[in-house]
Amino acid sequence: MINKLLASLVTILLLSSTALADEQQACLSDDDCIEIGKWQFGLALGYGERSNPIRDYDDIPIYLAPTLAYYGEKWFFDNGNLGYTLADKEHFSLNLSTSFSSDSAYFYRWDPSNIFISGNSQLTSPSSGFPSRRVPLGTESEPVFNELEDRKFTLLGGAEAFIYTPVGIINIAVAHDLFDVHSGMEGKLKWLYNMTLDDWIFELSATANWKSKEIIDYYYGVRFSENEYWSEQYQASSGTNLGLELTTQYMMNEHWELLFLVRYTDLADAITASPLVNEDHSSTYFIGAAYRF
Repeated sequence: MINKLLASLVTILLLSSTALADEQQACLSDDDCIEIGKWQFGLALGYGERSNPIRDYDDIPIYLAPTLAYYGEKWFFDNGNLGYTLADKEHFSLNLSTSFSSDSAYFYRWDPSNIFISGNSQLTSPSSGFPSRRVPLGTESEPVFNELEDRKFTLLGGAEAFIYTPVGIINIAVAHDLFDVHSGMEGKLKWLYNMTLDDWIFELSATANWKSKEIIDYYYGVRFSENEYWSEQYQASSGTNLGLELTTQYMMNEHWELLFLVRYTDLADAITASPLVNEDHSSTYFIGAAYRF
C-alpha cells in the first residue's frame, strides 16, 4: 500500500508543476480560509476504518468526521486542541499548542484521534496470535496474556512552527505529556502540499513522528500482571513512525463537498518489537460527504 501512496504523491506533484508557487502562501479558496473571530464547523458523513495493530483489539470504524475551529488574534481552538500564536509572519508562524497522542487511540474507541481524523484545520481544507519472528529461540509456544490493563489518555503540550515555502508547508513540533501519565515527549516533522484543479483540492503530506522511550513503554510495554515472561523480555526504546497521507476534496457548492482520506503509518521498530503488536503498520481511510455550516 505504501508504494501506491508514493506513486500517488509523485503523480500529483508532477501535475501541480504548472501551479503558481504563491498558492502556498494563501488560502486555496474563499471557503478554505478561517475568518478571524468566527467559528468554523463542518461535519462529514460516510464510512472509514482505522486498522488496529494491538492484539485482541478490533479495527476502529469511522462514520462521522467533524471539524471545529476558532481563530482569534492570538488564541485559537482547532479540532480539540488549544493554542496561542507567538509570531505570525508571511513565511512562518510560531505557536504554543496542545495535541493528542495517536497511541491512546488504539485502546479507546472514542479517543479524540478517532474523532478528529483530519488533524488541524490550518493544515487541511484483530488477530490474537503473534508472528513467528517474535517468538524467541527455545520457546515452543507463545505465552498466554491476561487481560490488558488500561492505557490512559493524556494531552501533549509544546511548541510548533510552520514554514511556508513554494514547495509546501513544513511543520516542526515538540510536545511533552501535560498530565504526567507517561512523562514522555514527541517530536514531529511534517511536509504538506496543497493544490487545486478546478473544483478539486488535493492535500499531500509526509510525516516523521519521534516518540520517546517513556511513551512507547507506557502504551506498548507489557505489565507484570499481563504476562510475567514478556514484562521482562520486552524492553522499550524510543522510535520514529513514518507516515503518508492523501486527502481529496471535490467542492460541489458553497457548503457541500465530497471527501476522501487515506493515511498509512509505518510503525517504529521499537513498537513492532512489542508482543502486544501484531502489525508493523496502521492505516486509515474515510470516504463521505461533508457539509460546512
